[in-house]
Amino acid sequence: MKDLEVFVSVGGTATANQEEFVRAVEDRLRSEGIVPHTVGRNTFASDSPLKTVTELMDKCCGTVVIALERTYLRTGQEKRGGPDEKTLSDVRYPTCWNQVEAAMAYTRGHPLLIIVEKGLQGEGLLERGFEWYVQWVDVTTSALTTLEFNGVLSSWKQKLIQRAASSSMVSPKEMKPLDQLTVAELVGRMNAGQLWSVLGALAALVAGAFVLGAKLFHVP
Repeated sequence: MKDLEVFVSVGGTATANQEEFVRAVEDRLRSEGIVPHTVGRNTFASDSPLKTVTELMDKCCGTVVIALERTYLRTGQEKRGGPDEKTLSDVRYPTCWNQVEAAMAYTRGHPLLIIVEKGLQGEGLLERGFEWYVQWVDVTTSALTTLEFNGVLSSWKQKLIQRAASSSMVSPKEMKPLDQLTVAELVGRMNAGQLWSVLGALAALVAGAFVLGAKLFHVP
């Protein structure tokens, strides 16, 4: 089976512990035949980051979000000056790019694997309750060998395989012209609705030919 290309959303690591964890996730993906791509980490381009992310994501069949602490607020206020002002204490946030890239991946129909460091502020697409499962983990390599992680990874990988096998993942440059396709390849490109329409048209054509033949060769 061809390796599965996936986009990985992760900010620049700040500590040796974070870097070790991210490398462990990348190694785990590669061991499953999944190739991780991160702009500024293992993929580089001369274009703007957002354009590079867009082009790279379009070539991938899924997305991994690794949300790690980027910003720490010892004290602060939420909705400061308003009637609903709230005091914040020891709050930790990931990079805003996790939210941006998760939203971009979702609009493309990417299967999402969401890994969030325990203790981070859970909001936006990093909250539970959406169409994907959010794993809150300790930033240790042992977190990648638990029954939960193994099960979620296996389920997500199956979604990647299904998406990669779909016709939507075939690049136009890789597609043969219609006049060069075999019958099996042509049928394989059709969805269920298209296939039934073709079969119906063929049935009508055969029936029409039968009736016409009967009239032409009818002997009184």
